[in-house]
Amino acid sequence: MFHRPPPASDIAEEENPYLLSFSDILAGLLAIFILALIALMIKLDQQTDLAQETRQKVQQALLELAQVEEMRRELLEEVKRKLALQNVQVEITDNYSVLSIPETQLHFKSGHYTIPEAKYKTVSLIGGVLEKALHASGRLNLIDTIFIEGHTDSQPLTHSDMGNWGLSTYRAIALWKFWSEKPGAQKQFKRMKNRQGKPLFSVSGYAATRRLFKNDFTPQIRQKNRRIDLRFTMRTPLSGDLMKMLEDFKQSGIQ
Repeated sequence: MFHRPPPASDIAEEENPYLLSFSDILAGLLAIFILALIALMIKLDQQTDLAQETRQKVQQALLELAQVEEMRRELLEEVKRKLALQNVQVEITDNYSVLSIPETQLHFKSGHYTIPEAKYKTVSLIGGVLEKALHASGRLNLIDTIFIEGHTDSQPLTHSDMGNWGLSTYRAIALWKFWSEKPGAQKQFKRMKNRQGKPLFSVSGYAATRRLFKNDFTPQIRQKNRRIDLRFTMRTPLSGDLMKMLEDFKQSGIQ
């Protein structure tokens, strides 16, 4: 990475709080949904017996949400623990929603996105442990998407028109292609679908917009910002279709 300060336009783009990803939107909608259910629980306590069935559905939805969150926690902890036994270190972040692979485990050459041959074994181990963990206990039925997210430090990349945006994205793609194409020990990742029949995995790059440490003025801090995150978004479980539940609310006299 070069040490020339980034142009003012780049800084403005990086600090733009309105650049939301699809996973951010999903997390926000889930939070709103949970708050709405809690509000309904409070209101249902004040309703007549006509609302009892709807109240039970709300309770069931909240219970299922808690179970899904616990499953995700167990999944990430299991992967981290099994990798640690093989001397591969990963981190769990963002309230047990992200499995973060630090730059120390990947060692991309500065400004490049090719996975070093010396790290093939490490990357294969991560993919293998993740694959086995996903197939356990019906977990695939509860996961909506696994986002493979590339991240760089704040030092600008000047020898590429795509800059750090391209670099972060290509590094995430390189990891995906390593698993699913060549060497391809996890080719079945491509065949994994969520309950809507959509691909389970997605790939994206964030350049330096999501640094763990905003002021990365030293090589040590910049290294911590360079990483690939595996972000797990979960299916929102409901007792029946959401629109039907809303209709039940209306029929119970809940506005």
